[in-house]
Amino acid sequence: MNHTQLKQHIKKAIQQNAEEFKSVSVYIGQNPELGNEEYKASARLKELLAAHGFDVQASVLGIETSFIATYTAAKPGATVGLMCEYDALPEIGHACGHHLICMMSAGAAIGLKSVVDEIGGTIRVYGTPAEETRGAKVPMAQAGLFDDCDFAMMAHPYYAYEESGISLAMDALQFEFYGKSAHAAASPQHGINALDAVLQLFNGINAMRQQTRSDTRIHGIINQGGVAANIIPDYASAQFYIRSASRAYTNELVERVKRIAEGAALQTGCRVEISNYEYSYDELITNRTLSEAFSQNLIANGVKREEIQSGKDAGSLDLGNVSVRCPAIHPYVKVTDEKHELHSIGFRDRAQEPQALEAMLFTATVLAETAFDVMTNPALLEQIRSEFEQQMQRV
Repeated sequence: MNHTQLKQHIKKAIQQNAEEFKSVSVYIGQNPELGNEEYKASARLKELLAAHGFDVQASVLGIETSFIATYTAAKPGATVGLMCEYDALPEIGHACGHHLICMMSAGAAIGLKSVVDEIGGTIRVYGTPAEETRGAKVPMAQAGLFDDCDFAMMAHPYYAYEESGISLAMDALQFEFYGKSAHAAASPQHGINALDAVLQLFNGINAMRQQTRSDTRIHGIINQGGVAANIIPDYASAQFYIRSASRAYTNELVERVKRIAEGAALQTGCRVEISNYEYSYDELITNRTLSEAFSQNLIANGVKREEIQSGKDAGSLDLGNVSVRCPAIHPYVKVTDEKHELHSIGFRDRAQEPQALEAMLFTATVLAETAFDVMTNPALLEQIRSEFEQQMQRV
């Protein structure tokens, strides 16, 4: 078969399995599970991929709901990584559309498998739990599990098409202050107020914000501030997200905030302990060559160029940690005509509808065709590699 016929074969393979793919997505969407508790979703995805001839490795790095599913053709070629996310949000369920994300990638892998024996290469599907909290891509990337991927991809559901863009590097810090309790009215002189230290921390951070770059985002809460108004708190704690557009500058911000916390402890006489309560995320470094290949396949499948917006992401993604290990993209795809933001009940409900499921199949096709283009075009693959190497020199 020629290039065009092989692409048609990919589409046909996805359409032939469309009802099964929809069924898996609906099941996961109707059975939301929090991060690292996605036992039903993980089991269903592993079962699906195994049934389609993938070799499935479960509980990667001891993360119970993670997996890596691999199919390697006898003919040598490039390795593509496709990432599945399947954790839900507390109370509002799959309001970020992860039940669609996982089947976009798994569906793409199954579609691509229908031709990979002819073109050569390896398809690897990563089941990555807990993207919303302690994203499994972080330890996976740290362990080198993406290092032999020639490129990695996933797509995110949204109400519009967006190119793969940027995200913010992020550290999640917890500050615990230890003081001494005392009766707030009868003997306040014997107390050391841990809550005062937390308040000083907030005041110091608020003052620091004036002298930070415009891409800085620092936001936090007091998660423990005492037990009663007439008892001087001997323990108080706060949690902060510290973000910026680069890992290097985020590291600088973290050190500045830590010094503020140490100053707050010194001012109040408390002791402070500082820890990371979630994984640190690196910024997403989009491979523009790979991103354009994805956009070209969107256009080839009927999306108008003017419908594809420039990429941006105000939040943080554990995919950022993958993007410094191999070329990667994270575009957004339209799954609803209604303008509901992610993490809203409106988006959750629209993401369960037939339109969203059809968009899921469409995206699986575009992902598979993009992987096919890269795996069958040595010049394109070399351009992707060259761009990645140049980007890493600037990180």
